[in-house]
Amino acid sequence: MSNKKFNVAVAGATGAVGNQMITCLEERNFPVKSIKFLASRRSVGRKLDYKGNAIPVEELKEDSFKGFDIALFSAGGGTSEKFAPFAAQDGCVVVDNSSAWRMDPKVPLVVPEVNPHAIAQYTHKGIIANPNCSTIQMVVPLHPLHKKYGIKRIVVSTYQAVSGTGKKAVDELDAQTRSILNFKSYETEVYPHPIAFNCLPHIDVFLENGYTKEEMKMLHETRKILEDDTIGVTATTVRVPVFYGHSESINIETIEHVSAEAVRALLEKTSGVKVVDDPHNNIYPLAIDAAGQDLTLVGRIREDESISNGINMWVVADNIRKGAATNTVQIAEILAKDYL
Repeated sequence: MSNKKFNVAVAGATGAVGNQMITCLEERNFPVKSIKFLASRRSVGRKLDYKGNAIPVEELKEDSFKGFDIALFSAGGGTSEKFAPFAAQDGCVVVDNSSAWRMDPKVPLVVPEVNPHAIAQYTHKGIIANPNCSTIQMVVPLHPLHKKYGIKRIVVSTYQAVSGTGKKAVDELDAQTRSILNFKSYETEVYPHPIAFNCLPHIDVFLENGYTKEEMKMLHETRKILEDDTIGVTATTVRVPVFYGHSESINIETIEHVSAEAVRALLEKTSGVKVVDDPHNNIYPLAIDAAGQDLTLVGRIREDESISNGINMWVVADNIRKGAATNTVQIAEILAKDYL
């Protein structure tokens, strides 16, 4: 990266992902000239740390981005729909973590290990979209397989941590767990059913076709990122009583035959992937191991004995880091290095 530095704004800075974005900017030594933290009016006056400096949170407004080069958004879809165009209008490129812009044909949807070239399309609207967390960790290992062998169909079941819903969900799982273990009553507010000691096959709203919105995101986003609308994708997304780290069981039907050994060898050379696959010694990807790191962990790689060209794998990643904040900052790094 050149010696050029950038004025950076973080919208939704007080949330879990916004906070992690700040941490990632610091950890990765992003070339920041100045930084601004934005949130709703109720957060004004709070101070957040950046490289040892306590920086006050400002209210997110239409004119918040004048003089800024890059804005990282994690403030919800409605907020992004309202404020991202104002940022772009003022010459500030937005990297947005919400679902607001992902399927806009003029907005690139980017996973840096997969389609960094798509970032060039930011000039259409001044916005780059960050994919859904469950999609990101799936396409990172599937991209090299699709490139070399072709993917015909994907069947994926997710086991998603409560942090994907937000801090209130993390608190609810904690409170319910404590209450149940102490034989006390508990409340259910964030989810329609208890999440402690339970699994909910329900993430986002149900649609007319019987799938949830989260499940359909995985279909549409995967096709857009891999640039192939012929890939069949069917998903079942499940919320599980885990704090951090999404897990996925993925079944892939390839066009050309590939062995488990070849898949393992290919993924061992893939950027952003760590193969954790020694089941005879009980070594495979775990959510507690993925939490706090940026790699996508892949294991349980085996051939599907029910079809000719099938591969199964178990994929785990930190949904707040690689599934959101880190991916956003990685996009910003390429943007800063190659386009600004």
